Amino acid sequence: MASRKHQAVPTPGEASNWDSSHFTSKIAWHRYQDNIQLRNILPERNAELGPVMFDEFLQELRRCRWDQVLTRLSEKRIDVALVKEFYSNLYDLEDHNPRFCRVRGQVVRFDADTINDFLDTPVILEDGEEYPVYTRYLNTHPDPNTIPATLCTPGGRFVLNADGLPWKLLRKDMTTLAQTWSVLSYYDLAPTSHTYDVNLDKARLIYSLVSRMDMDVGNFISQQISQIAQSSTSRLGFPTLITALCDIQGVVSDTLIFESLSPTINLAYVKKNCWNPADPSITFPGARWTRTRAPASISEAPPTSQPSSQ
Repeated sequence: MASRKHQAVPTPGEASNWDSSHFTSKIAWHRYQDNIQLRNILPERNAELGPVMFDEFLQELRRCRWDQVLTRLSEKRIDVALVKEFYSNLYDLEDHNPRFCRVRGQVVRFDADTINDFLDTPVILEDGEEYPVYTRYLNTHPDPNTIPATLCTPGGRFVLNADGLPWKLLRKDMTTLAQTWSVLSYYDLAPTSHTYDVNLDKARLIYSLVSRMDMDVGNFISQQISQIAQSSTSRLGFPTLITALCDIQGVVSDTLIFESLSPTINLAYVKKNCWNPADPSITFPGARWTRTRAPASISEAPPTSQPSSQ
């Protein structure tokens, strides 16, 4: 007669089960339940603007090579459950700046090189320089009062905080081009659900985009993912990118329902949400764009200097 195996009774400390098939530890499981589970995602956007629609924006999008993958995600899927597992497993008490995590038994990397390889966005460095223009620009601690002249319509300026320091730009004061870049940055570069006003950090990012500064977009996105994982309030960003990176590593999805992207940035969207009638550079009579000044040249980017650190 076959003997029966004695089944041990779990102790009170062992009674609280956790999903070990989707999460790497109890810490990750509890983080999912307490922090990640109820947080919404912020899907990326495609950009569909033809050459005669918004030349200045489209030319820079192509120069950065962002039109190839970063804003061409229509055929990619968003696995919400997988994305939430990714952010839950990413959190590590001993490392607040990770560049990889384990999802369903597979190591998923999101370091700068991995993201740049996926997006096909090589880092562009000037001769003799160690860092891209955007990194050097931030390391020079630039004067924020130079930003409104590029991003705002005449008379626009920073709203000051209680200490009299630059705090934010009002969306209504921004040019059409600056607003369009802000939309892309809110969804595909630095995800945020607050899109009406632009704080100082976001203003510097948009200023660099309008001024055509080269940046290490893979490193920038990697840092944003780490910051989102450490936050307890912001929405979960880069869901399409994370789903794709998981797919590359062979993570098997068990989800049947997938989320879709946010509405596309196209001419109709720009006209409805971004066009500023006070913008002297662009008017929009009827259904055509009329340009009243030449686009800014690349040489308008601020002078650079050797950074102290990245």
